[in-house]
Amino acid sequence: MNPSDPKLKSFVPVTRDSHFPIQNLPYGVFTTPANFTPRVGVAIGELVLDLSVLEQAGLLEPVPGERVFNRPTLNAFMERGPEVWRRARETISELLRAENARLRDDAALRGRAFTSQAAAKMLLPISIPGYTDFYSSKEHATNVGSMFRDPAHALLPNWLYVPIAYNGRASSVVVSGTHVLRPNGQKKKPDAAQPVFGPSERLDFELETAFVVGVGNALGEPVSVDRASSHVFGMVLLNDWSARDLQQWEYIPLGPFNSKTFATSISPWVVTMDALEPFRVEGPAQHPPPLPYLATTGPQAYDIHLEAALAIPGKRATTIARTNFRHLYWSIAQQLAHHTASGCNTRVGDLMASGTISGPTPDSCGSLLEITKNGRTPLAIGGVERSFLEDDDELILTGWAQAKDYRVGFGEVRGKIVAARSHA
Repeated sequence: MNPSDPKLKSFVPVTRDSHFPIQNLPYGVFTTPANFTPRVGVAIGELVLDLSVLEQAGLLEPVPGERVFNRPTLNAFMERGPEVWRRARETISELLRAENARLRDDAALRGRAFTSQAAAKMLLPISIPGYTDFYSSKEHATNVGSMFRDPAHALLPNWLYVPIAYNGRASSVVVSGTHVLRPNGQKKKPDAAQPVFGPSERLDFELETAFVVGVGNALGEPVSVDRASSHVFGMVLLNDWSARDLQQWEYIPLGPFNSKTFATSISPWVVTMDALEPFRVEGPAQHPPPLPYLATTGPQAYDIHLEAALAIPGKRATTIARTNFRHLYWSIAQQLAHHTASGCNTRVGDLMASGTISGPTPDSCGSLLEITKNGRTPLAIGGVERSFLEDDDELILTGWAQAKDYRVGFGEVRGKIVAARSHA
């Protein structure tokens, strides 16, 4: 039976609104208080299933004669390619099914293999050799372009032809729950004679997703748009924190630098593209038509509901944005095809972010820059105003694809702002 079949049920209790039914089975890396060794697991309901235990018991062997789940990252598993990914998912799904007694009725094995998500410490799930940030939401690009340029020319001439991106840095990608240190940097107010150095005063979030490269390509060998899907392992939620005052001063002529280098947060669970396949939908119409190397056929987007919530100290988290991945103008296949069109090689674990995903309505803006119109119309939350993020604020992103009787979710990616270090 197809692991995405909506009729599948697990012997593990899973609530209707859980992000982690048997149809999902996202991968992550974790430790527990009883075992500090990082290893790979999948989320099912409120539990983590330890795949290294299943390997050791001989119940899971996606690569004959080799163990790939007793590792501190997913890279060794991902590099084996789509056939191994699918074989592993099918086996895990089979072992978790309500009618399968092998794991269900072995109390000793269950005791070793399962732990609660609450007790697990989630780690960065992949080793990331490279990080790229795209700028693929037409609504976001239009909102920002209108803010800083003539609204009639919000999109630069190349935007409708090129999946715009910049190569970022992978060293500061962190897992959900990692505190975000307010960055120091250069900033210059419009009426100031010269810049000053100090903590960012306009700290922002960006509601994004990212895909993870599972199969790389050799230098000089582009990935065609029709083969791109076989190179992508899965997706995560991503928050590409941005210091807007630093960014405004530094981004011309070469784009953002210190305004982006201080942190990028990702969710601990990597949702496979196979789990997301039932939610594939048509994306926005592309006019003018893409150049031939970017031309695609069939649905290229995914119906993934996305939310951002802000928790101000002493107050409950309030949802401040609701959008959907399906609004993204440039698809994953087009992003990867363009990234490699020059002959650029990619490597297992490379992270490719979507860019801020905004929608067509006022409540679907994926950043405070858009929500507050660059601080001119502050956001009111329980009698408190926010133009940008302040110290001790916490930003929470979540997202899921909804079917009739289950949802395939990403969990959360959280980050709390802590005060900048003194630069005196």
